Amino acid sequence: MRVPVSWLREYVALPAEATARELAEKLISLGLEVETVEEVGADVTGPIVVGRVLTIEELTGFKKPIRFCTVDVGDANGTGEPQGIVCGARNFAEGDLVVVSLPGAVLPGGFAISARKTYGRISAGMICSASELGLWEDHEGIIVLPEGFAEPGADAGELLGLRDSVLDIAVTPDRGYALSMRGVAREAAAAYGVEFTDPADLPVPETTGGGYPATVADPAICSRYVLRGVTGFDPAAPTPPWMRRRLHLCGVRSISLAVDVTNYVMLELGQPLHAWDRATLRGPIEVRLARQGEKLETLDHVVRALDPDDILITDESGPINLAGVMGGLSTEISDTSTDILVEAAHFAETHIARTSRRHQLSSESSRRFERGVDSAVQLAAATRAVGLLAELGGATVEDGITHIDLSVPREPITVAVGHTGRVAGVDYPVETEIARLRQVGCEVVRNGDTLSVTPPSWRPDLTDPNDLAEEVIRNEGYENIPAIPPRAPAGRGLTHGQRLRRAVGRTLAARGFHEVLNYPFVGERDLDALQLEADDRRRTTVRLANPLNDDEPLLRTTLLPGLLKTLVRNVGRGFGDVALFEMGLVYHPRPGAPAKAPILAVDRGPTAEERAALEAALPEQPRHVGAVLAGQRLRSGWWGGGQDATWADAIQTAREAASVAGVELVVRAAQHAPWHPGRCAALYLAGAEDEAAVGYAGELHPRVVKAYGLPPRTAALEIDWGRIEAAARPATAPRVSTYPVATQDVALVVDESVPAAEVEAALREGAGELLESIRLFDVYTGAQIGEGRKSLAYALRLRADDRTLTAEETNRIRDAAVAAAAERTGAVLRG
Repeated sequence: MRVPVSWLREYVALPAEATARELAEKLISLGLEVETVEEVGADVTGPIVVGRVLTIEELTGFKKPIRFCTVDVGDANGTGEPQGIVCGARNFAEGDLVVVSLPGAVLPGGFAISARKTYGRISAGMICSASELGLWEDHEGIIVLPEGFAEPGADAGELLGLRDSVLDIAVTPDRGYALSMRGVAREAAAAYGVEFTDPADLPVPETTGGGYPATVADPAICSRYVLRGVTGFDPAAPTPPWMRRRLHLCGVRSISLAVDVTNYVMLELGQPLHAWDRATLRGPIEVRLARQGEKLETLDHVVRALDPDDILITDESGPINLAGVMGGLSTEISDTSTDILVEAAHFAETHIARTSRRHQLSSESSRRFERGVDSAVQLAAATRAVGLLAELGGATVEDGITHIDLSVPREPITVAVGHTGRVAGVDYPVETEIARLRQVGCEVVRNGDTLSVTPPSWRPDLTDPNDLAEEVIRNEGYENIPAIPPRAPAGRGLTHGQRLRRAVGRTLAARGFHEVLNYPFVGERDLDALQLEADDRRRTTVRLANPLNDDEPLLRTTLLPGLLKTLVRNVGRGFGDVALFEMGLVYHPRPGAPAKAPILAVDRGPTAEERAALEAALPEQPRHVGAVLAGQRLRSGWWGGGQDATWADAIQTAREAASVAGVELVVRAAQHAPWHPGRCAALYLAGAEDEAAVGYAGELHPRVVKAYGLPPRTAALEIDWGRIEAAARPATAPRVSTYPVATQDVALVVDESVPAAEVEAALREGAGELLESIRLFDVYTGAQIGEGRKSLAYALRLRADDRTLTAEETNRIRDAAVAAAAERTGAVLRG
């Protein structure tokens, strides 16, 4: 809502020294969102005056018609003599009042006016159009002022509102009253504590009847309906400059006097109006819901199929208006309309909101109706509109008035004395509460320790005691509520799980991974791209009732789709070497869970039965850690060649992530989508290898790489972090010995099918407690050891805490390790 301050001052006695920015700050403190303060016309300077055209001389011999005019500008030019001005416009005549910019004036855009010779004459100024002055959109030519507007030489800038301050207010859905000058003026009066003049306080007829016949089918869709008419309207009557200027400052385009009046009253009072050419109406008007199959061509020349939820205005010909949203084309006001019928109504907010969204048709009317308009201002608004049509368009106001009042008085809200103080944490005297509530228009009656508060008709958002508390608090000043930091209870901090999750994030970041947060939504296409089998558990998903994107209606069962799409996006933007990780929840439906979760009431807490039903419908939500790698893990440069990320990096990343929780992962070859069958590892908890794998890591399948458009040889991992957290062990300090280390190398020949991890586990078991570490440093296959065989070379580091190991002890440990490997894996010591 754009609010010209000069117009606002008509309804509220603002201090003369109050600036627009000061006003904006006060309105912001009351909770209105003033986005900008625009100083309109601030760049316009110099003499811009009213002039009367005395003579017009047509100049010939030029490519276009040119006129030399003498204009009476009073004493504004310092001499009192007529001003000679060359002008090409032809929409004015001798004797007309026009707007003249004299030499020394500067128009919008820095256009300076000076006396100069043109077309063989000296032009000492410019006769201005509205567009040249920035007053309003106008393609008709020169501004011709109405007779009696002002005397020649008067300051036209002041009379036309050339310079003004405009507040641009973003009106929230609960503040529909602020979509009017009336509503903002009431807030400004409260902010300054000054008098407010209600523009809706008009003399209206005490009796109604005899108006245009109308009926309302259901009070639930329209609680009040008013029709007032005028006859003898002059369709050629122009919209006065002051009205056109105000409409322009509010962002509304001037169309014609009849339409401009309805828009002007809407901006002034907040009540949308509609005007019909009465000659186009056929019989009585009825307000009802649409019927199946009905259509209406609206003012934007679109034929719309109507929904049974749409509120319509109809006559004997059928629908003529999409109520509260847009009028119909067949009854549009035209340039020949002389008899006009003005409608003001109070339509149901929810119906208008749904209609506007359904037809993708948002109008100034629908914006106000769906936020809630004053349910008692309709008669005043219609009276104001027909009064302006009579005053400005020469019409005669009809005595008959249609006023259908189906409204129900609002029930008072009972609120305990002191409730506002309990909400804000500040003690407000009961007198203050009552005064502030009355200031916003509430009727307040005190009954002992309670207040009976009836909100005003223009505040449909006030429905419960907390709404009333907010009114008191904001008018008393949010800034007057002391800031008291909450004191955290002693002994609280991060949980064990939270510390582990932060630690694993730091560990992966230290390895060069970047954390991402993806939406938890996927589609069937994502699961197909992962090459999942039809019976794969990850295809059993939770489907959203109202998804953000129709292509992603499912809750994810794996982190990989989001990670892979994020990887592709980064690679597509020039980041070829990418390592990403995510820690988040995945969702698995519980067997036998109900198809839909129950909808709980919002006015109370859930019962034990409701909580149980809700929890039964919720899916299992384990926490996973996933990561993807592509490109180079170590970059190349002047120091040498780089190293590409491989399946081994994915496996090692998973092991390092688990080590944060003190958990060791055992790696075994596996086949599991979406990984490459020959480069996929299943990850098991050490000591619990018979249980299901806690995750998988390796290189992605080539078909998955192609489906997602990934770089070749992309690697990925995903582990069930919940199971790792459950198996977490407390960290222990490493053993430190002051005695020297002894090393032993062993090379063992085994079948190619024997995993190296299994051989390593056997060596560890055989070596016993004196083994400090073991490392595989060579793998060899070839004719020397036979087909189907491989040689694994391990370096064993041995150390004791209390002595230096002898050669005999180290040899005995090595032999025991080799014997254990031979027994468990069939390994043979290589000669």
